[in-house]
Amino acid sequence: MNAIVEKYINGLKNAYFENNGREDWEHFEKVIQRAEKENISKLKQIYPETSNALIALLGYVDGTYWRKYAEEEITFFILGSDVYKYPYYLLSSKEIIENRNQATEYYADYIERKYDGVQIDDKITNRADTINWLHFSDCMNNGGTSQLFVDFSPSEKGKIGQVVRFLHDPDEFKVIADSFEDYLKNLMDSEYDFINEDIMEY
Repeated sequence: MNAIVEKYINGLKNAYFENNGREDWEHFEKVIQRAEKENISKLKQIYPETSNALIALLGYVDGTYWRKYAEEEITFFILGSDVYKYPYYLLSSKEIIENRNQATEYYADYIERKYDGVQIDDKITNRADTINWLHFSDCMNNGGTSQLFVDFSPSEKGKIGQVVRFLHDPDEFKVIADSFEDYLKNLMDSEYDFINEDIMEY
């Protein structure tokens, strides 16, 4: 397994254990499956610059967002963002593939700065026709408040592979990490603050 992902998962497991989530984690590990090779190959074809860390994470668990494994459907928080104590799900490889045009469909007008009062990081392109975003995560309320993307089409000020966080009400697009690996490191540095006893009952 990718070294960063292995370290991240071990830390996440400890965070669950420390917040009265041992039983939840142990059940999670028994149920989950890795992404199918066919889906990973297709994902890489669509996004050839996808980070090894994201592929490794999908190789550990192929989604936690109302994801059906065998006969059981699970919802499980394994990610966060810069939004304090706010947890996120990981989308499956299939969902990532299916959502490949979502950013263009939903956010083209935002990207082209057609709305006043919407904060958009200058590391993000202003050309909707160039958008190439990989949607990998939705927040705890099914993505209604926040979504996370890997951006392969940044502005000249940005970096290919940077992680973009969309936040609704007030609407904002912000680059929260230069890469997916840096994104995971940031979550580790924040000591997995999105895992707490309050979310165990969610």
